[in-house]
Amino acid sequence: MSTLPRVVSAVGSGAFTPASEAHLARELAAHGDLLATVDSFDTDDAQAALAAAEVLVTGWRTPVIDAAVLDAAPNLTRILHIAGSVKEQFTPEIWERGIQVSSAVDANAVPVAEFTLAAILMANKRVVQIARQYREERALIDQAALGVIGSYRRRVGIVGASRIGRRVVSLLQPFDLEVVLYDPTLSAGEVAALGARAVTLEELCATSDVVSVHAPSLPATRGLVSAALIDTMPAGAALINTSRGDVIDQDALTARVLRGDLYALLDVTVPWALPVDHPLYDHPNAFLTPHIAGSVGTEVDRMIDQQIAELDRIARGEPLAHPVRYESLSTAA
Repeated sequence: MSTLPRVVSAVGSGAFTPASEAHLARELAAHGDLLATVDSFDTDDAQAALAAAEVLVTGWRTPVIDAAVLDAAPNLTRILHIAGSVKEQFTPEIWERGIQVSSAVDANAVPVAEFTLAAILMANKRVVQIARQYREERALIDQAALGVIGSYRRRVGIVGASRIGRRVVSLLQPFDLEVVLYDPTLSAGEVAALGARAVTLEELCATSDVVSVHAPSLPATRGLVSAALIDTMPAGAALINTSRGDVIDQDALTARVLRGDLYALLDVTVPWALPVDHPLYDHPNAFLTPHIAGSVGTEVDRMIDQQIAELDRIARGEPLAHPVRYESLSTAA
């Protein structure tokens, strides 16, 4: 018979909807010995709970977990992160002390890939632009005057075979689209096995009707989609970014969109919210969303459920199913 792990939840109030917060609280109480739910590690109650905790549950609003927090939690063996990236909140001391980390990055990849699929199909059909024109003219639009639109036999270029990039390639398989992929870490055979054709980044940008970016933000990838590459994209092409804003030369992209012959669908920018007077807000060729491609609303419950399953594995003495290795942080989002 398994013993329920002693758990402290430090996800942070307001990180999720009230329904998801309630779901998390119920599940933690049912699958663990929930000692406390805290927003800060500095209070006396938080310190007392940390002293006994074996598992720490974290999320987007969890404070940074540094040596001082770990010193207060001598029995801590696992951290379960109900979010994707751990880079901003987790310090190297966690792994140095042998604490195992699990992230819900796999669960979070699902809605991002679904959002991207929708964006690709909408970009090929120019839904945003045609809807705007229809709203302004209040009359049917001659289809022959729409130009080259539609998804049949169009080329979609995927930049990066990340979890999300691979899932997007998989989701595109039922459609009559040609899918090409750039990822320097994979061979042509490995790319073919995913369901795409390997190309250089230069060929991908110069020949794709839609370019979708799924590379992580790393020193080596900042500005990866450069001004020179953006300039080679065909007139009427679309660029989708659901990864991180700094992977693209945003100024060059803005300039090309303002020229009127390139479309941009951006869920991420630099900074996260553009200045209120930024020209992309009102330009008909731009479609901006406030970082909603990842888990929101009910989709958060998928991340919660994945990490509750990890809690059950801990109780049974089984290894984590979604571990985060410290050495992987240099190449992951």
